[in-house]
Amino acid sequence: MSTRQVSDSNDPVIENIAQLVEPMASGEKPRDRWRIGTEHEKFVYSTKDHHAPSYDEPGGIKDLLLAMREFGWKPVEEGGKVIAMSGSDGAISLEPAGQLELSGAPLENLHETCNETGRHLQQVKAIGEKTGTGFLGMGMWPDKTRAELPIMPKGRYDIMLRHMPRVGNLGLDMMLRTCTIQVNLDYASEADMAQKFRVGLALQPLATALFANSPFTEGKPNGYQSFRSHIWSDTDPHRTGMLPFVFEDGFGYERYAEYMLDVPMYFVFRDGKYIDAAGLSFRDFLKGELSVLPGEKPTMSDWTDHLSTAFPEVRLKSFLEMRGADGGPWNRICALPAFWVGLLYDQNALDAAWDRVKGWTMEEREALRNNVPRQGLDTPIPNGQTLKDLAKEILDISSAGLTARNRLNSSGDNESGFLDPLREVVAKGKSPAAQLLERYHGEWNGDVSRIYDEMSF
Repeated sequence: MSTRQVSDSNDPVIENIAQLVEPMASGEKPRDRWRIGTEHEKFVYSTKDHHAPSYDEPGGIKDLLLAMREFGWKPVEEGGKVIAMSGSDGAISLEPAGQLELSGAPLENLHETCNETGRHLQQVKAIGEKTGTGFLGMGMWPDKTRAELPIMPKGRYDIMLRHMPRVGNLGLDMMLRTCTIQVNLDYASEADMAQKFRVGLALQPLATALFANSPFTEGKPNGYQSFRSHIWSDTDPHRTGMLPFVFEDGFGYERYAEYMLDVPMYFVFRDGKYIDAAGLSFRDFLKGELSVLPGEKPTMSDWTDHLSTAFPEVRLKSFLEMRGADGGPWNRICALPAFWVGLLYDQNALDAAWDRVKGWTMEEREALRNNVPRQGLDTPIPNGQTLKDLAKEILDISSAGLTARNRLNSSGDNESGFLDPLREVVAKGKSPAAQLLERYHGEWNGDVSRIYDEMSF
């Protein structure tokens, strides 16, 4: 989640509705400037007893962040607390319960993306050896209750933690107990954005199935393959979901802005602090009628902040965010951007993917989204097949798109090899979660703690 540092005194006030599309329209780039931004979260635990370290304890999250200065990272503070680190590989930030996130730099190809991921993991593992911490690649804490987890000192999290129980039953689990991988991608025009958004939404359940990796809650199977994905269905209906309007004729920046105006606010950032505006209306803010800032109108930074507080399966800011995947091991971090870059950054692949899903009704798309957290690759799709059947076809399209991009490494390899972990999942016919459940019921003999040995970075 984004980190604000200072208020900008030169920040333009929003005077008319037309300004609301500016962040989205400003994201348009010619194809040769399209980049890949990969974000991945991981759970931090003490190697001594597997507890989730607090911010202030010796060897805890603060010490872990500050130790990253060894590799050239620089602290970012909020209220005198270090809450992120910035560097040439992007930003390292904190999720609410101390999950560590790398928001990677915008890069030209997947070889660079995977190198960045590798550098980051080498660095945190080196620091972890000194601080006694390990890093777990899962979609959800497999063994922790909410009460066992610390809270990080970020102002927006205080507001969200208070608000979440008012609007859903699982929002606190989303904040405290989940990790994801996502990729941020560019578009050339409003029409290009719309096509990519539609393909991304329609196929997000397939990404969820391929990356499903959260089958345990508090040490036991929870009946789901991606409980992380299920959590989003009961977090906050005003800011999550499949966005049916994206598939309607005429969808574009203005329609998305209208949707965001109807998403209730969380906060306003002023003078280095977050003001609680949870549940209030940005439309009232535009009229100068926000109760917590009477008479004041929003700036463009306020709108940019607000765009980051909706959590649909695909999110639009000045780029598109693909949000359906559980956290996982190193090779699947690289596979997620490969999957989407192959589909969305080559026009033939994009057209082929859209042809495959454009005939689905909205009811069928919603059913697919609702069923995939529990059923994974066995989820039925509209033509009587399952996601397992669709996966091979879509991976072939993605691979063709990556091959057509012809981005080669020093050995002459193109980017399609990064899809191999997903091809392995399809060949086995079992999601990562299903494979973990087999080990839980077999060689692990019901002992979830074995996951720390087998799923840590």
